[in-house]
Amino acid sequence: MAKDWDPFAIDFAAIRTLRLVSELGSFSKAAEALETNQSTISYTMDRLRAAFHDKLFVRQRGGIAPTPRCAEIVERASRLLDAFEGLVQPADFDPATASGRVTIVCNYYERSIILPHTIAEVRRRAPRLVVEVKRAGAEGFAYLKRSEADLLVGPYEVREESFYHRHLLDDHYVCVMDRSHPLAGMGLRIDDYVEANHAVVTYGGTWRSGYLKELDQRGLSLNQVVAVPSISDLTHILPGMDLISTVPSRIASNIAKSVIAKPCPFPEPFQIGMTWTSRTHHSAAHQWLRQLTARIAGALPYKAALAAPARRGRGRKRPSVSSRGLR
Repeated sequence: MAKDWDPFAIDFAAIRTLRLVSELGSFSKAAEALETNQSTISYTMDRLRAAFHDKLFVRQRGGIAPTPRCAEIVERASRLLDAFEGLVQPADFDPATASGRVTIVCNYYERSIILPHTIAEVRRRAPRLVVEVKRAGAEGFAYLKRSEADLLVGPYEVREESFYHRHLLDDHYVCVMDRSHPLAGMGLRIDDYVEANHAVVTYGGTWRSGYLKELDQRGLSLNQVVAVPSISDLTHILPGMDLISTVPSRIASNIAKSVIAKPCPFPEPFQIGMTWTSRTHHSAAHQWLRQLTARIAGALPYKAALAAPARRGRGRKRPSVSSRGLR
């Protein structure tokens, strides 16, 4: 191990590098993210090893992993780093003259429902402010931890005390299908719903929707014949087909003109919120953006879930649906 290094000579840049290496599990990936070379990362790690008297990382298959001591250092020092970054933010914020960049991570739902209104308002009130949008997927919280994003918007549960969170809006699931679908003219009962041909949105395999969890709990499974990674794929799949899909109600009207929405037997309400860290918590600019986003989301129109028929009625034959398209 290198000679002892005065811990008080360690700067915030070194701590930021340590956190990034820990998150990415790689010196080379950290160097790429920081736009520097790997030797600089290695030198910084040597300084930190000497200061903390720990090897910090151990090799494992596919990369490196932090030691228990390193994990503790990253967790505690990250709070200091985020707090310091918050301190250097300007105390005052004038949208009309402000410049800079804010980064929001979210997915297709939020990009369709919330962000168009938010960006339009930012353009009107803060025209010099640049808004960067990144796809969250399963990396939303990691983006926040690595300081690569300022705001995470989505249906995420926040379990760590290091995050701040605010509710934005409520939603629930509905069934969508082509208006010529045999089930389009009647209420969907549970057996009709389960037996129909489904196009299931998997969200890239990173998210399991609430209605699917409810089906699991009841011991039911859908007749899945198509799986797509995003709601946006339904735009080209549902029109003219014998398929139904289950999507959030607020986005149903965005799919296609020939697609209609009907109450789902498993509406499973859920919430969309925004999450951020102490790095931006006291920033006047980010407070303005969060308040703006919350106001816009809260003003969006919404109809609560309607109760769908629970069981098949007697004396009326339900139509069968072929495995082919409707046209």
